[in-house]
Amino acid sequence: MEDYPRTLSELEVRFSTQESCLSYLAMLRWPDGFICPQCGCTRYWKARAMYECTSCSRQTSVIAGTIFQNTRLPLTVWFRIVWWVTTQKNGTSALGLKRILGITYKTAWTCLHKLRRAMVRLGREKLSGRIEVDEAYVGGLEEESRGRKTISKALLAVAAEEDGKGIGRIRIQRIPDASGDSLIPFVVTNIEKGSMVHTDGWSGYQEIEKNGFLHERSVLKHSTKRAHELLPRVHLVISLLIP
Repeated sequence: MEDYPRTLSELEVRFSTQESCLSYLAMLRWPDGFICPQCGCTRYWKARAMYECTSCSRQTSVIAGTIFQNTRLPLTVWFRIVWWVTTQKNGTSALGLKRILGITYKTAWTCLHKLRRAMVRLGREKLSGRIEVDEAYVGGLEEESRGRKTISKALLAVAAEEDGKGIGRIRIQRIPDASGDSLIPFVVTNIEKGSMVHTDGWSGYQEIEKNGFLHERSVLKHSTKRAHELLPRVHLVISLLIP
């Protein structure tokens, strides 16, 4: 079972002090106990976040190389931010964190920005198999806009692997417009060549086959079904992309 609080009350009890947060991070960093990165010794002197090897005197910080490095914000606050971001179905904005945790908007925005970068795994595998691709606008109702035109909404490209009747891995990226110049690079970057890409009849997808993909088009009255099944998960990611 995952060793992490499932409720806010559990979080408050377990990570109520800086030391408890540091101990948890040390457990993640050295699950089998401390090992000096320089000489491999397992004996050390400990001073809060710093571990000093008794053999070579190399000092290693628990938070070095993490999003917590050089932060002035207490880890107790950081842990609450991480918990809120990963548990809210509708996402968390910087303004929301400011109100909930009593921190400044600048601090909340900076923390979310660091988390956005940390949550993207570099070199991750591209989607493959049969992939649904669509676009989705996020924002309030705009009475003066129609179709794929918008005044102030954010436009996202969404790709989702079919997994039986469910949804597998997804990729979401903010794009400037719904033209082929924006949509095709999104497909090429996130989907393996030779995969079946399923879209609606929008003209922005016309060049998909020319870029090494199989292409199935369904002209629907509404946008592609699976992409819209993703909207709850899209909104969660949006909260990380947009302040």
